[in-house]
Amino acid sequence: MRPLWFHCSHNVHKSPATEDLRVFTVVVRKASFAEAATELGASPAYVSKRIRLLEDDLAVKLLHRTTRRVAVTEEGERVFHWALRILDDVDQLLQEVAVTRREPRGLLRVSCSFGFGRRVVAPALSRLVERHPGLQVRLEVFDRLVDVAGEGFDLDIRVGDEIAPHLIARRLADNHRVLCAAPAYLARKGAPRTVADLASHDCLVIKERDHPFGVWRLRSGAVDETVKVRGPLSANNGEMAVQWAADGRGIVLRSLWDVGPELASGRLVRVLPDWQQEANIWAVYPTRLERSAKVRVGVEFLQEWFRESGLDPAAAGIPGAAGA
Repeated sequence: MRPLWFHCSHNVHKSPATEDLRVFTVVVRKASFAEAATELGASPAYVSKRIRLLEDDLAVKLLHRTTRRVAVTEEGERVFHWALRILDDVDQLLQEVAVTRREPRGLLRVSCSFGFGRRVVAPALSRLVERHPGLQVRLEVFDRLVDVAGEGFDLDIRVGDEIAPHLIARRLADNHRVLCAAPAYLARKGAPRTVADLASHDCLVIKERDHPFGVWRLRSGAVDETVKVRGPLSANNGEMAVQWAADGRGIVLRSLWDVGPELASGRLVRVLPDWQQEANIWAVYPTRLERSAKVRVGVEFLQEWFRESGLDPAAAGIPGAAGA
């Protein structure tokens, strides 16, 4: 059989659009512009326009229109059968591309903060590449907020709920920050009774990636309070601040995953246990998951990893977690 374009006309100027061929096949099956429009979820005017463009592209008359019915011309019959074959090939192509999107391959660039990246994300990514050998992962850690798309990252793992509305994000795990200090510090300075009391205490301030320096926003039930804190020691690394707190240097606000071992051992104790700061763990990415197998697999694996690794403080048995 000769190609469709040879049979139709030697005056063809361009190939027909796939959408026009699809609309045409529906019109032929329904023998009606109106019924075809209903099936396609389009207007009759749109259907008529697509058929007209297809006839112009092929330089043939495809349909005879009457007030009651649409009849297919001889050339239209030939085009119809070719269109079915072409559309079937296109559908198979899309299915094959979809399969490649399901198979993670290539380089996955991931960004994260220093402490969380080293202690939690890095071990998870090690297991990710073990499970998916076709994937390579590059992890970079920062003490600043990352422009995911602008800096070429596929995935940013963030602790904290302040995410710009234009970004695509999925929650990976529940988490919150708590106030804690060493028993020695509390014996020396006394324990704060209210959030406002924190302003007069030695607080170990950490420069978070996207939070105001020295401003602690806390919640108890439905009540929110903000306090400006200061102290003799500050850093851009949470692990150092936790060590200072354990040494009795002041009060620290850290995630339960970060201070869990110190709370369990008694090196640190909760301060103002009714107050906490929401700091859930999120995956932030610049493209929708169905468009990238490596991003989708990475996000789904991290969700599974956090769930099964006991990152949930209450599930891990960290003191005070369930009631926080």
